[in-house]
Amino acid sequence: MSTTPTIDDESPRAVDGREDMAAVRLQLLVATRYKLAIYLPALSPDILSSPTELAELRRIATSGRGAEIRIILGDPATALRAGHRLIDLAQRLPTALQIRTPADEDIGETRNSSAWILNDGYGYLFLPNADRPEGRAALRDGPGQAPLLLEFERLWERALPATQLQPLGL
Repeated sequence: MSTTPTIDDESPRAVDGREDMAAVRLQLLVATRYKLAIYLPALSPDILSSPTELAELRRIATSGRGAEIRIILGDPATALRAGHRLIDLAQRLPTALQIRTPADEDIGETRNSSAWILNDGYGYLFLPNADRPEGRAALRDGPGQAPLLLEFERLWERALPATQLQPLGL
């Protein structure tokens, strides 16, 4: 019997603790068909780096023509220096997995302290403070996901490609 808490399909629930957050993140990835949007001020070593999370990201990125994983990352240079495994995956699958950095005018805003993951099934994980593993999540909550998706789209349009992450191809 699994002790991992599951997300109720339609109603948001509280997420509290790193283990709970990791379980919710994996559930969102498993429920994703083709599209994923991620906003992270920083990429810590324990986020999106487990073998199961990376396998799900690879599955999504190679799921077909419409596959798209878009990530807005506040500090890609630090993730590159740390050798984060997500960066390696992005370099191997650059057409499906794109990473951008926030535009200069968006960097100082207070919302940059939050983090979220949105999938194409109206699922989301939202952390008001990215440094704390506390927030809310749902697998199917269109009204809850809509403002986050609108904000992500707005930020994505102004964000700049993270050119420092592109492989050299020597």
